Amino acid sequence: MPSHLTRKELKQDNVALRVEETFDFFTTHRQQTIRIGGAVLALILIVAATLYYRSYEQGVREQQLGDAIALQGAPVGAPPPNGGPSFPNEPAKKDAVAKAYAKIVAERGGSNEAYIAEYTLAALDMDAGKLDAARTKYQDVADHAGANYASLAKLSLAQLAALQNKPAEAQTLLKDLIDHPTDLVSKNQATFELAEVLAPTQPAEAKKLLTPLVSAASDYSQAASTALGELQQQK
Repeated sequence: MPSHLTRKELKQDNVALRVEETFDFFTTHRQQTIRIGGAVLALILIVAATLYYRSYEQGVREQQLGDAIALQGAPVGAPPPNGGPSFPNEPAKKDAVAKAYAKIVAERGGSNEAYIAEYTLAALDMDAGKLDAARTKYQDVADHAGANYASLAKLSLAQLAALQNKPAEAQTLLKDLIDHPTDLVSKNQATFELAEVLAPTQPAEAKKLLTPLVSAASDYSQAASTALGELQQQK
């Protein structure tokens, strides 16, 4: 296979190769396929084609998401020396990035890549001060994405609720994350975030949450130690 082929072309060739392999199998095993019967054979071919199509479609979605992420990392001003996208100014970049992610949401709805794109759009809304728009997108991801991405959205919703002075809502979300940790939001992380929400009005409860985190061997031990020290100084 030529080394100069693009990633997209490689994926297309892989799909074509798999379909060709399926055809070759049934050609080689002609007698067996005749005994199987036309209806069953048709079903096998449909299933095989569907699996290959799904594999190809996933590759396309991943490529779209990768392109959008690349736009986020593109420089403003002079183009990079090794090539790649660049933008004349920051507004142009933000517009292009938002459009790239929105296209994924519109065209790939229901996929992991679409929920990642929607989550990113919500974060961009947060940066722009569009809190209601961010909440709507985070909520959609929280309600419909798989457990991992939903947990990220719930964490962001809790942080947004705290920012909007809605501590009860934030606490409910964080307690749910503590009870249902995921690969992307650990129990320790949710516990630390809950302590941060409780600290201004319920410092004693916050201390109870932080103390075990300090002694636990986790990524939040140092942060918990710092937060606990600050609470103790407020006596």
